[in-house]
Amino acid sequence: MDPVTPLEQALHAARALVLADLVAGQVAEADVVSLVEDSVVQRRWWVEQWPDGVTYVAGLVAQDVQDVLLERYGRWPLCPVCPTGDPHALDVEPELGPDPHWVCHKAGVKVASVGSLGRATGGTASS
Repeated sequence: MDPVTPLEQALHAARALVLADLVAGQVAEADVVSLVEDSVVQRRWWVEQWPDGVTYVAGLVAQDVQDVLLERYGRWPLCPVCPTGDPHALDVEPELGPDPHWVCHKAGVKVASVGSLGRATGGTASS
């Protein structure tokens, strides 16, 4: 059996982290999970072109899914920090960097690491 490459490890980890956040937000329907898979395929090609970008994959997959969900369904994930005012989505920061977090720019706080929204929202925690 061939060993799992660092690229495949990063892609599997990114998939798991984003799926954990989708589950925490109770939006992990089959069509939404397919969006994650589509992003992973695209990011595999991207990292093959730029291998140094492998540490950025989790944040990029989260942003990809967030962008497509916005186009098709609306904002995701909604901010759990701001109880009043218009509902708004969290953003991924850094936009291109390691250790991505969901951030509320309105309150100016880090809400959770990508993959850990369940802890911040009282939903399912990722392992």
